[in-house]
Amino acid sequence: MFFCAISGEPPQDPVVSQKSGNVYERRLILKYITENGTDPITGDKLEESDLIEIKASPKTTAPRPPSASSIPALLQTLQNEWDAAMLEVFTLKQQNNSLKQELSVSLYTQDAATRVVARLIRERDAAREALASVSATMGVSRANGAGGDVEMAEVADAGGLPEATLNQIDETHKTLSAARKKRKVPAGYVTQDEVKTFTAKHTIPSLHASSPSGVTALAVSLTNPSQFLTGGNDKIVELYDRSTDKVVASLKGHTKKINYVAFREREGESTLLLSGGADKIAKAWSYDEAANDYIPKGTIRTHKGEITGLVVHPTSTILALSSTDHTYSLHDLNTFEQVYRSPEAEEPFTSLAVHPDGTLLAVGTPASTIQIFDIRSGAVAASLTPSSGVPFTVDTLSFSENGYHLLAPGSSSSAAIWDLRKPKLAHSIDLGEGFKTQKVLYDYSAQFLGIAGSEGIRVFAYKTWEELARFEEASDAGDLVFADNGKEIWGVSGRDVRIWGLPA
Repeated sequence: MFFCAISGEPPQDPVVSQKSGNVYERRLILKYITENGTDPITGDKLEESDLIEIKASPKTTAPRPPSASSIPALLQTLQNEWDAAMLEVFTLKQQNNSLKQELSVSLYTQDAATRVVARLIRERDAAREALASVSATMGVSRANGAGGDVEMAEVADAGGLPEATLNQIDETHKTLSAARKKRKVPAGYVTQDEVKTFTAKHTIPSLHASSPSGVTALAVSLTNPSQFLTGGNDKIVELYDRSTDKVVASLKGHTKKINYVAFREREGESTLLLSGGADKIAKAWSYDEAANDYIPKGTIRTHKGEITGLVVHPTSTILALSSTDHTYSLHDLNTFEQVYRSPEAEEPFTSLAVHPDGTLLAVGTPASTIQIFDIRSGAVAASLTPSSGVPFTVDTLSFSENGYHLLAPGSSSSAAIWDLRKPKLAHSIDLGEGFKTQKVLYDYSAQFLGIAGSEGIRVFAYKTWEELARFEEASDAGDLVFADNGKEIWGVSGRDVRIWGLPA
């Protein structure tokens, strides 16, 4: 530490005399030289050129000034720091008290809301019991009025299927399983060699609104193959006639995008147009001759999560729904009443398929697992999990029409064929790293399987697993249908419905 020979304090800009070796503050020694021309200590002649600058490190902390080094100054500094600390503690205490008051108000509000909800639930249950008593006394049941839109409230989980519904399922199972064992490929059905020659036949462009754009679901009528049903991101269901290239009906009622559409076509009964959406509801429409238009027939609001699967049961009298609320449900298509609701599972359900005989129901989950239930009892018949180890969402499923296999995603970029007789994985089809599966489907003959996804539509042969056709023009295909004895393949891409078939 240097001290100025004149002031006795540490210099801010130190210099040293090369004659006497004394250290000075630059400004003080320069002033003295100007006035006297000599060294203030030795009295020898001294000039500015005799001074040498001392370069101190810039990181050196400047010494505390003498005014702050005294005991009174140190006590004042400590007092100031103590006052600042006390003010900060006081502010924190005020903030803490304010937070306690806000928390108390929030807890009181929550308690009040809980009490109100509990009271409303008790009143609702009492009203339901009263309604059930009145209905039983009068011998009537709540049924859908003609042409009415049934707005279903929350329904309690069913304890089991009604006896009439069980009888319908059993009779359908006996009839279909017996016929399936003897069934052969229908006459005139498409062959593998013919599928290899498929080319683009027709495109129906610009369906649904352009904002938000996109067709999300497709169904083709079996009784009138020129008509098909589409659902879109624009919350609308459209019935289209291919022969006239016109929209027959534009059906509204959903508040979010449509996930699934389907026809219910049964001899002797009116055709139902069905849809399920991200708004947690399923809707039904049918043609009314008096109105000369399609009118709402029923709305199902039993689920608390998005509808992720919609399938008409082989009886044609039951509608199966799956949802992200961890349950699936069955509904009577005559009254739209719920006849069964599954207990809540551990995982949400992301897809749904019904066995062609009508006794099994499969649901997919976000954890790669496929659960298969016995519809009649609600019990788990099998649980299928691929061994890839990388979780993915099973968002599409399809039973083979012979009833022996189940087609599903095997990973984010592969398809898996499960043998239900074992049960075990029978085969896996690698689709490439860039392929994202969006729909898998067996054809009616169980000879072909189709896969729609991010790179178009691909068709494979059963058993040989040969790729028979690839339609890349349908980029980002979201759905597909086999139609006209397998001689046509329909797919959706963007706002277009595309049809491929035998060359003219």
